[in-house]
Amino acid sequence: MRILLADDHDLLRDTLVLFLEGAGGFETATAASLDEALTLVDKQDRFDLILLDLNMPGMNGLKGLEKALAYKGGQRVALITGEATRAIADAALEAGAAGFVPKTLPAKSLVNAVRFMAMGEQYAPICFMTAETAAEPTNPLAQKLTPRELQVLEGLTECKANKEIARDLDLSEPTVKLHVKTLYRKIGAANRTQAAMIAREAGLF
Repeated sequence: MRILLADDHDLLRDTLVLFLEGAGGFETATAASLDEALTLVDKQDRFDLILLDLNMPGMNGLKGLEKALAYKGGQRVALITGEATRAIADAALEAGAAGFVPKTLPAKSLVNAVRFMAMGEQYAPICFMTAETAAEPTNPLAQKLTPRELQVLEGLTECKANKEIARDLDLSEPTVKLHVKTLYRKIGAANRTQAAMIAREAGLF
């Protein structure tokens, strides 16, 4: 089975490779961003499964998943994430993902999940998906912002220019500038760097 692992954390990526190749029956390739992963799809033979980290560069949340799913006539793609929320899992599966894999899974379970998905099945941890839905913890900083302002703030934490954020969110550049100005006031930031620092210190991204 040919597996493409895409995650911007070197240690995690290398650990996953060790788990899979140690289990036998897997051939792996790795990438550190969505763009890098899609480049490998262009250059190499078809992968049985592409495993994407939800929060790595280029993903823009589930937009990256949808892009990968549709790439070059369709790919078999699953999400792996440390942000294991039921809402994210439901949205990913509804979008057509091969599965949803929390990074908290034990190594043996993770290997079995990857094998299962590569064989054409859809996977999500049963105990996770059937658990009672608890109220999601809310971030005090996030509560101050609208969903769109949060998306713009995430772009700032990724050091993106207003033009890039506008393109990613399908907005005009003046609209992004307005959102930036408003969120500065709401979170008490004087500039882009300070806004990004405040967001990271608050654990938003």
